Amino acid sequence: MKALHWFSAMAACAALAGCSGGADYSGNPGGDVDTARISAAGKTPGDWLSYGGGYEEQRFSKLAQITPENVGKLGVAWSYDLKTSHGVEATPIVVDGVMYVTGAWSIVSALDAKTGKELWVYDPQVPKETLAKGCCDAVNRGVAVYEGKVFVGTYDGRLVALNSKDGSVIWEKVTVDQSKPYTITGAPRAFKDKVIIGNGGSELGVRGYVTAYNTNTGEEEWRFYFTPNPKKKPDGAASDSALAKFANASWGDSGAWTTQGGGATAWDSMIYDEVNDQVIVGTGNSSPWNGKIRDPEGNGDNLFVSSVLALDADSGEYKWHFQETPRDILDYTAVQTLILADLPVGAEGKSKRVIMHAPKNGFFYVLDAATGKFVSGKAYSAQTWATGLDANGRPIENPAMRQFDKKPFLAVPAPAGAHNWNPMGFSPKTGLAYIPANNMAQMVQERPGGIKETLKWNVGYDMAGGLPPAYPAGALPGIRASVKGELIAWDPVTHKPRWKREYPTPFNGGVLTTETNLLFQGDTMGTFRAFNAADGSELWSMNLKSGIQAAPITYEIDGEQYVAIATGWGTSWALNWGFAWDKAAAPDIGRVYVFKLGANGKIVDPMQYVIVEEPKTKSFGTPAQIAAGFQNYSENCMVCHGPLAISSGVTPDLRWSGVSADKDSWNQVVREGILAGNGMVSFKGQLTPEEAESIRAYVLDQGWMAVRNGDVRKASK
Repeated sequence: MKALHWFSAMAACAALAGCSGGADYSGNPGGDVDTARISAAGKTPGDWLSYGGGYEEQRFSKLAQITPENVGKLGVAWSYDLKTSHGVEATPIVVDGVMYVTGAWSIVSALDAKTGKELWVYDPQVPKETLAKGCCDAVNRGVAVYEGKVFVGTYDGRLVALNSKDGSVIWEKVTVDQSKPYTITGAPRAFKDKVIIGNGGSELGVRGYVTAYNTNTGEEEWRFYFTPNPKKKPDGAASDSALAKFANASWGDSGAWTTQGGGATAWDSMIYDEVNDQVIVGTGNSSPWNGKIRDPEGNGDNLFVSSVLALDADSGEYKWHFQETPRDILDYTAVQTLILADLPVGAEGKSKRVIMHAPKNGFFYVLDAATGKFVSGKAYSAQTWATGLDANGRPIENPAMRQFDKKPFLAVPAPAGAHNWNPMGFSPKTGLAYIPANNMAQMVQERPGGIKETLKWNVGYDMAGGLPPAYPAGALPGIRASVKGELIAWDPVTHKPRWKREYPTPFNGGVLTTETNLLFQGDTMGTFRAFNAADGSELWSMNLKSGIQAAPITYEIDGEQYVAIATGWGTSWALNWGFAWDKAAAPDIGRVYVFKLGANGKIVDPMQYVIVEEPKTKSFGTPAQIAAGFQNYSENCMVCHGPLAISSGVTPDLRWSGVSADKDSWNQVVREGILAGNGMVSFKGQLTPEEAESIRAYVLDQGWMAVRNGDVRKASK
């Protein structure tokens, strides 16, 4: 673990002395950022002090220099190379003229927010083999700044406190059992001398929790587990009484949860509600997804999976919970953006402090922030799993959903969600919430022959369900056209969309709104846009030539307003849905782009990516071997290399790989793990030599089929 000090604090001050309005490097940037300053963030909109802009996490700014009338004059002020080629999901933090932003592998960069000059870089040196412990790329969503410290959660499960002035390590804590498939991708939150962090890993089998640490010492203040102790005994944690009162009885006494933990990882949204002095946390899906394996004897709701909980900020003790997807079997996590606001509710329209939430399951919820009681809700996306919500906000399920063992069920939304982590926003000016939504479906069915216990990615379903071994010639364009994205301007009072914008791909970037009714969003095709937040009309756009999934921010220095966005191709969409792209994408370096009025900087051309015209060896294998390879590939390789062996470019496309051409080389990589340092760990414990060879037969057959069908995709800029 090290900080790379390209400039010492004083040297940077001297080098940048001519840049008025930059950071005061002789001091300690962010030294006075505390609960009071973050709470009053709306009164000092020149900074962007926390992940969502303030404790309410509305992603709304009162800066007003950039307007619908002049937004067309935006140009690139500066850009910065994040030096890694995996996905970028970070929201930058700007405080006292310094921008703190993370790239892949949890690397933190401190930059002069006016010029883009690099001040320091901290690399936590995450072991690359830990890539196999996560579902969705080596991403990181950002940092928290508090009292002169920069807090970052690392992909391998550490929480690190850095000196905001020079990037040196103040303290570091391992927050997870690193022998288990835990990861951290989310941004910490800081308040009242505490910093909280959760974790991920439900798809691979862990028990979720959130922990608060003392910001000064790193000592644990409290921990709350979101599923019962496997023996249903106390853990000596803040969650003990709540688990005993509510959760234990909602699980049976056998099944995979008793050894794997049950899931419910808090891997993204968590907010501090200062008015009620509580932490509000969204929890993840069950583990495994298949409830017949996870909890075969139980008939309960499996609390607290796919739920929103409020915890006392000082003690971590339970205050209330609201479960959005009882006994979840479709990966319908509740970790998506939580937003606090005051809304008119009821027949009299009386103002109430509420939580707004648009989780994966496709329903938009409004909850009473003080009590967690359901206020209102309605579907914001298409549904097959439920027909609506009852008076208490509980979903009215389609019974066919839980009969997937008898008949395959087409799940809409897909487990990827009608809305995933990509940050939602809310504008008090328009009264609308803005949802980066997804339109996807996925077949859910039992695995032939039952569950295979040795899988790394073990959700309990047939991961090849609904996928043919190969699409016939001409079929892929139609498949691609059926997968879409939307930007939905949702009225949380009437529960109706005010307007929508459609995208050719899902998983588009998070949003930002401003006082002048501007809405900024990037898309996975690389275009960054400004819309009129009231009616959705497009006012400005620029192609940044790299996929955008992160959310933008805005800040002000020396009377000039800036807009910033982090770009970088990768994340779960790029890894898992490569077949939905009609052209190959480059594994591009992540970047930060910053815009201001009248600037004329350049967009950096991405790396070139070349696909050969045909595989490097002839195909082989019997139809039975290739069919077995398809099943083995879908269960072991698909989540990183894409369905149907069609990669999007973040990881190698195995159809054209030289490794696939040679049996010995293939075995060394797949079973012996000689490329573990690149993230490709050994699958010796999951695949026999015969199974590994069946996968090689399958991917080569896919390559030759692509050649015959004319589906060899060329690179695009």
